[in-house]
Amino acid sequence: MLVRDAMNPVTVTIGPSHTMRDAARRMIAGGTGAAIVFDPDLPGPGIVTERDVLAVAGNDQDIDSELVRDHLTAELVYAEPDWPLHRAAEAMTAGRFRHIVVVEDGDIVGILSMRDIVRRWVAGGFDLAAASGEARLG
Repeated sequence: MLVRDAMNPVTVTIGPSHTMRDAARRMIAGGTGAAIVFDPDLPGPGIVTERDVLAVAGNDQDIDSELVRDHLTAELVYAEPDWPLHRAAEAMTAGRFRHIVVVEDGDIVGILSMRDIVRRWVAGGFDLAAASGEARLG
């Protein structure tokens, strides 16, 4: 199974000058836990996630005045559509993040969440032994 088999198109984007409440509202409306941030001051896209919104609220910051630019992750790890799913899962686990942007030929072609990986593995009877030489599912 490949990243392309489980990834989703990017449906939620936001600018750096939007508030964290704006980000939360867009993610809720889009049914996703992440939004891609396009900031002309950054060399590439960033990402803001539900975890970032939660951190703002949990740290008693005002989600109506805190800006996306101050809470986004700018240095992303990217996946390629032809990566095996276990490679993306390993990158996400090693980096301690739950979303990875998928890039092909320099263009963003999708986003993959840990939930997408698990959903695909469960639906496909993923053979973990074949992927990693360890346990077996399915």
